[in-house]
Amino acid sequence: MITMKKVKFSFHNVRLSKKLLIMYIFSVLIPIVLTNIIFYTVTINNVKQQQIHDSQLALNQISDDFGKIIDDAVGISSSLYTNTNINLFLERDYPSDVDYVDDYDTYLRTFNQSSPINPSINSIRFYTDNPTIIYSGGVYPLTEEVKKLTWYKQLMKTNNTSPIVLNSMIDNQTSTFSIIRKLDYFNFNNKQKIVKIEINPATIEKIFKNVTFKGDVYLLNDKGQIEYSTKKDLAWREKPIPFTHISKSNKTVFLNSTDLDQAYLQNWKVVGTLSEKTMLNTVNKSGRFILYLAFINIIIPTIIIILINRSFLRRLQRIFGHVKKMGDQNFEKIPDPEYTDEIGILTSEFNRMVRKIEELIQDVFMANIQKQEMEIKRNRAQLSALQSQINPHFLFNALETIRMRSLMKEEIETANIIHNMAKIFRNSLTWGKDMVTVRSEANLVVSFLEIQKYRFGEKLEYEIDIDEAAEQCMIPNMALQPFVENASIHGIEPLKGNGKISVKVTVNQDILTCIVMDNGVGMPEDKKEQILYSLENEDEMGKSVGIKNVFYRLKLYYSDQFRFYVDSEKEKGTIVTIKIPYKTSIIDKKIEISQNKLYFPK
Repeated sequence: MITMKKVKFSFHNVRLSKKLLIMYIFSVLIPIVLTNIIFYTVTINNVKQQQIHDSQLALNQISDDFGKIIDDAVGISSSLYTNTNINLFLERDYPSDVDYVDDYDTYLRTFNQSSPINPSINSIRFYTDNPTIIYSGGVYPLTEEVKKLTWYKQLMKTNNTSPIVLNSMIDNQTSTFSIIRKLDYFNFNNKQKIVKIEINPATIEKIFKNVTFKGDVYLLNDKGQIEYSTKKDLAWREKPIPFTHISKSNKTVFLNSTDLDQAYLQNWKVVGTLSEKTMLNTVNKSGRFILYLAFINIIIPTIIIILINRSFLRRLQRIFGHVKKMGDQNFEKIPDPEYTDEIGILTSEFNRMVRKIEELIQDVFMANIQKQEMEIKRNRAQLSALQSQINPHFLFNALETIRMRSLMKEEIETANIIHNMAKIFRNSLTWGKDMVTVRSEANLVVSFLEIQKYRFGEKLEYEIDIDEAAEQCMIPNMALQPFVENASIHGIEPLKGNGKISVKVTVNQDILTCIVMDNGVGMPEDKKEQILYSLENEDEMGKSVGIKNVFYRLKLYYSDQFRFYVDSEKEKGTIVTIKIPYKTSIIDKKIEISQNKLYFPK
């Protein structure tokens, strides 16, 4: 069963740029946006409510003005209703036209002149069935045509003495309101008398087209029918239209004024409708101002935060980049000016640390150079000691052997032996030559083995096998000869029977492999381990001078680019294997070996 390890969330694992973004979103952007949205919503609602309140006041003003106009007209009708002279003037039978004209001038004309001028009144008409009256000057007969009119029929249906208010047409395009009343106050009512007072249409239009009300106004009678409206596309003059038939949109606000309190206008009311679009024309002006303010509130803090973020994020990223370069041993200083904020102090401290590291590296580098120079001098001294140790001893034994055999018999091969000794001696004298070709080293090994074969006779055999591609490869001088000498002295010489030394040099995948093998007495495992341990720990020369000398020189030239193996088994022989990079040019000890590591198979 695979168990998933729960990863505990921590803000310490969130990148700084994301932390700043989160802080900006939740501490700046969201609060500002929410605040502006709430402020916008509240302001818009307040503006809408104020619009509705102002419209309601305007609608109440329309209702009050209309009621006042009607009251003025009703007041005039009441004065006529109780005026004795006017009633007698309309009631009297006139024997002649002259008598009527005299009474007209006395009563009706005098009344018109004495009455105050009221601009809201369009006309005052008297209707009577008195046949002795001349119908002119505001006096009209009650003909059959008049009795068929709607206002006459409605007036006859009323039994009270109150006037009635009706919407009447002056012409096909103009309508107004009329106050109609029976003149039956006195008991001498032998004739039918009616007064009809018409309101000035301009006054009605001025009242209902209130500039402070931005919608449509409807005057409704007690049956809910439209008596007057400011809506242009509504045919309310042609036929009665119930207000309930008006199309109502979800975006329309309805406003009702209080019912008109006059007895003759009982249950009449003024209704207004407002389109939200009309209201929002004013609201949008406030809304745009709020949006501009919100835009400023968001943009300015955002710009400031971006500038602040760039002030330290870019510098932190630059510091981080230089810290990563330090991992690649690139100790580059940050070229920023020395600012006094925390990041500036961090930058200054970083540059100071880089200077310290460079100074330490320089000190360590110089110390290492001095150490390497001392090591080189030490190795050269050891090589000189080895040279002085090996050559005299070897030459002494060789010369002694030649001397003894020369006393016993004369042989032509003595010249060859002396020749080989001369080559070895010459190589010893030219020790300053650090690198030689494999072919030169092989010739030196052959000279040595020929001398040893001369000493041991048939007891020693040798075999040299060198790849043609390896002959010009450069290797350290006397890199193979000490191992051949060890194989001869320590491997073959103590052997009771015959022995063989084999030297093989091959090239494979840019790796030069040198093998020195013998079938001598070999060495025990503990001795082999002791030799390898002393090589790895760089002990003093002591014993195994030749092996250590070669190993240290290989390490000096190739660093960790070489491999060295020793395989030995008692009574079976020893195999020494060296693997180094294939080079056809001289290696300078002061030039660092390439950092591209070579693969050496086991």
